[in-house]
Amino acid sequence: MLIDGAPVHFGSPRDAIAAGISAVHQERNLVPRFSVGENIALERLPTKRGLIDYDEVDREARRYLDLLDRGIDTRAEVRTLSVAQMQIVEIAKALSLEAKMLLLDEPTASITEHETAALFSLLRRLRDEGVAMLFVSHKLEEVFAIADRVTVLRDGKNAAEGVPIAEMTRQKLVSLMIGRDERAAEIRPRTIDAADVVLETRNLATTLGHRDISFSLRRGEILGFYGLVGAGRSELMKAMLGGGVTGGGLIVRGKPARIRDMHEALRAYRIGYVSEDRKGEGLVLIHSVKENVAITIWQRIAGFLGLIPPGAETRAVQPFVDRLEVRTPSLNQAVANLSGGNQQKVSIAKWLAANTDILIIDEPTVGIDIKTKTYLHELIGDIAAGGVSVLLISSDMPEMIAVADRILIVHDFRIVGEVDNDHRYDTTSKAIMSRIHAVEDAGTGAAA
Repeated sequence: MLIDGAPVHFGSPRDAIAAGISAVHQERNLVPRFSVGENIALERLPTKRGLIDYDEVDREARRYLDLLDRGIDTRAEVRTLSVAQMQIVEIAKALSLEAKMLLLDEPTASITEHETAALFSLLRRLRDEGVAMLFVSHKLEEVFAIADRVTVLRDGKNAAEGVPIAEMTRQKLVSLMIGRDERAAEIRPRTIDAADVVLETRNLATTLGHRDISFSLRRGEILGFYGLVGAGRSELMKAMLGGGVTGGGLIVRGKPARIRDMHEALRAYRIGYVSEDRKGEGLVLIHSVKENVAITIWQRIAGFLGLIPPGAETRAVQPFVDRLEVRTPSLNQAVANLSGGNQQKVSIAKWLAANTDILIIDEPTVGIDIKTKTYLHELIGDIAAGGVSVLLISSDMPEMIAVADRILIVHDFRIVGEVDNDHRYDTTSKAIMSRIHAVEDAGTGAAA
C-alpha cells in the first residue's frame, strides 16, 4: 500500500489516523455509555488542569454535528440514540479528525434521503478542498451521484477497476456486481380485504411522545411507515410492544391489547419484530444459526423438565433455513461468521418459525447487496401472500415504493399523511415528499 507514492504499513488503526486516514464504519464503532461529544472527541479529548474539559468537548462536537443534524444532543449517551442518529455521530467523528483521506463504508445505510443530501453536499466540499475519499455503497444511485471513478468487487476480486463514472451505466454496473443482468423484484399479487383488520390503533399516545396515532393493518397487507430520521417510526413499534403506550387504544384481532414486552407480544398476540439493528438486537452473534432460528420456539419444542430433545431444533429449523436459502456451511455455524444478507435471513427465519401473524420489519435491507436485496423484497411479498400482515419501516424510498401496499408518512412522532402506492417511483415519491415538505413548511410558519 502506497500513500503519496511511499510504501506504508500500519500496525494499528491509530497509525492510519496519524497518516491522515479516517473511516466511517458500516458497523458503528461507538462507545454506547459515552456521550455523543465524548465519542466524537475520543482520539483527542481536551483537558483543563488535568481534567476533561466537557465544555470544549461539546463545542467541538457541535461544530461537526451541525454540518449534518442540529437536533442531536452532544451530552446524550450514545446508547439512547436511534440507529440513524448513531450513524450521523459516526460520520461526525470521522470528519472531526480532518483527515486528508476519508474511507466511508455504507455511510448512508441508516439515514434518509434528506440527511444523505446534506452529507453529499459536505463530501463534495471536502473533495474540492483536496480530501480523497473511498466510498463503499450498494446504493447505485449514490455511486452515480458522488463518485468520480468506480471499482467493482465480486467474490473478493476486482471485476472492474478505476472506471470513470461517466463511462458506466447502471445496467453495466449491476452486471459487474452480480455477474448477470439486474432483475426487478417480483412481488406476488394479493387480494386484500379492507374489512379484515388484524391490528388497529386509535389515538395512541406513548411515553416517547407519540400522539394521535391511528392506523389499521389488514390481513396479508404490507403497510409502510416512511419518514425522515428522528420521525419516531421505530420508536412507535417498540413502545407498542414494550409497555410504552400511555393513552388511546391498541386493538389486535378486534380485542383491546396491552403488551408489556416482546415475549408477551409473541406468545399472546403472535407478533414478531425484525429489528433494524440485527447485530445488537436481532441476533445472538456467538450462537449458531440453529440456536438463533430456534430461540423463538424453544418453549414449544421443549420436552420433559424443559429440556430440548436431541435433534428437535434441527428438525424445527431446517425447513426455514432451506426456505430462506440461508447460505451457511452448517446449522452449527456461528451467526457472526455469516454475511449481512444471510444474517438478515436468519433474523427473519426465527419469526417465521414462531408462526407469527403480524411481523414488523424494520429497515430490512440495510447494508445488503443488490442481489440479496431483490430476494428479500420478494420474500416480504411471499410472507404477505401467505397471510402474514407486515408493518414495514424503511428509510429507502425506492424500497418502500417497490414493496409496500400503502405508505403512512410519519413526522415528529405523528402520522401526517397516507399515500396509496401505485409502485411508480416518480409519482409516489413526489406525493410523499410534498407531504413532508408541507408539514415542515407549516411548522416553520407557526414558529415564525
